[in-house]
Amino acid sequence: MKINMSPRVKNILEWTYCIIIAIVLALLFRYYVGTPTVVQQPSMYNTLEEGQRLILNRWVRTVHGDYERGDIITFEAPSNPVPSAFEVDMNNPVASYDYEPKGFFAKFNYYVLEFTKTSYIKRVIAVSGDHIKIEEGRVYLNDQELNEPYLREGITTDGGTFNDIVVPEGYVFVMGDNRPHSTDSRSFGCIPIDKIESKVLIRFWPLNKFGKVY
Repeated sequence: MKINMSPRVKNILEWTYCIIIAIVLALLFRYYVGTPTVVQQPSMYNTLEEGQRLILNRWVRTVHGDYERGDIITFEAPSNPVPSAFEVDMNNPVASYDYEPKGFFAKFNYYVLEFTKTSYIKRVIAVSGDHIKIEEGRVYLNDQELNEPYLREGITTDGGTFNDIVVPEGYVFVMGDNRPHSTDSRSFGCIPIDKIESKVLIRFWPLNKFGKVY
């Protein structure tokens, strides 16, 4: 049976179809390839400042790429960023992730739209198998003092709960460059690689600081 459709209705349906396809493609690109973001935390100052805009590389997550020391990454915030001494297992120095959204729409909102998810931005300091130790304001990586040219002059690193550990397989140890004002692996432990969302690719705003971030 042939349906007679007015040109006006046909035009509306075609535009609706195109808009839906565009939204789906944009969401797929955002999740699997890359997306812009705005720095909203002071923990990476002065490498990154609040209000600066970045392009995030999510392709590295899609293809299960490697993360290296010095990479600046974003990741899902742990369920308990500051666990108490009674909640810490030093034999398993990893961050806790207890929250799991229930239902398709809750998961879509959390993992794809990310409206209800909190993410952190930090620098990878140590990777699987590395021995990290923080002592007297200094960071030691595999028994050698770590050279950290990205830190502001005079910045020291206070220890936390996890200040002398070996990073487990499949995890990374992260810290913010603004050490006195960063909640990071010193307090919540190592981050599982499958909770990493992206690497910072470039900074595109402000224009006078456009380029790759180190």
